[in-house]
Amino acid sequence: MGAPLRIALIAHDAPKTDMLEWARWNRELLSRATLYATKHTGELVAADTGLRIELLLSGPQGGDAQVAAMITRREIDLVVFFWDPLATQAHASDVRSLIRLAVLHDVGIACNRRSADLMISSPLLRAGGVAVAP
Repeated sequence: MGAPLRIALIAHDAPKTDMLEWARWNRELLSRATLYATKHTGELVAADTGLRIELLLSGPQGGDAQVAAMITRREIDLVVFFWDPLATQAHASDVRSLIRLAVLHDVGIACNRRSADLMISSPLLRAGGVAVAP
C-alpha cells in the first residue's frame, strides 16, 4: 500500500460540531491518514477522537494560508473545510485563496458533511492521493 492520505481539516465556528461528528463517524479511516488541521479545529477533533493531528496556526492567524501553501507544494491530498457561508471572516482572502488553489491544483475539497462523506468513501480516493477512473 502507498503512502497514507494527507488530509487537512478546517472548520469555522458554526460548523465545528459538524466537523466533530464527521470526524467521529470517520475515525477509523482518518486514523490511517496523516492529518493536519487549523489550531482550534485540530484541538477539538484530537480531544474528541484521540486522533493524532499536526496543528497549524488558527485560520485568522494564517492557518488557512498554511494549508493553501501545502496544496501548492503537493503536500495535501484532500481538504475537508466546513466553512460558514453566512459569516463574515476577517481572513476571507485566505479562505478564497485556499479554495482557489485547491481547484487549481486539482485537490479534492469538501465544504460540507455530504461532500466530505462522498469524497472520503469514494473508491477513487486512494492512499497517496492517486485516483484512477474506472
